[in-house]
Amino acid sequence: MTDNAFATNRQDPPHSGPERAILEGFLDFHRDTLLRKCEGLSDEQLKTRSCEPSTLTLLGLVRHLAEVEAWFNNDLTDGQIPGIYWSKADPDGDFDNVADAVVADDLATYRGTVERSRAFAGGVTDLDTVLTRSSSGNDITLRWIYVHMIEEYARHNGHADLLRQRIDGATGE
Repeated sequence: MTDNAFATNRQDPPHSGPERAILEGFLDFHRDTLLRKCEGLSDEQLKTRSCEPSTLTLLGLVRHLAEVEAWFNNDLTDGQIPGIYWSKADPDGDFDNVADAVVADDLATYRGTVERSRAFAGGVTDLDTVLTRSSSGNDITLRWIYVHMIEEYARHNGHADLLRQRIDGATGE
């Protein structure tokens, strides 16, 4: 993997303006933050586990968040995200099966799912549009998905920060 394969042009989210622009700004900020945490690392470093018994790796986070992007694409089946890397037989495949993973392929998959999410969300004009139902029968709106995805990325970026610090001491936003 080249040093700049994960490079981003991260922008600070807007401090004011329409709600949707703020939601999109924060989500894109967090998407780019994840990629920044992976910048400049070798494939092996990206596959480095946090500590036993955890299987958490930076590449596993990229793979997991590629799957979670399905929230935007109305791809949920019975409240379940369809698996790219996981299955019912291997529910943690996104995290567990990185040893033989091809980093460039996983990065391309991640970028593709993000672009697909942006295109899908761009086609929905109202944040209150109900896109799906939760497994408990609750309506899930586009606004809820934006907020949930920001939360998901923020939580995992905290993990990414700790992983990166363990790998090479790098810290920061």
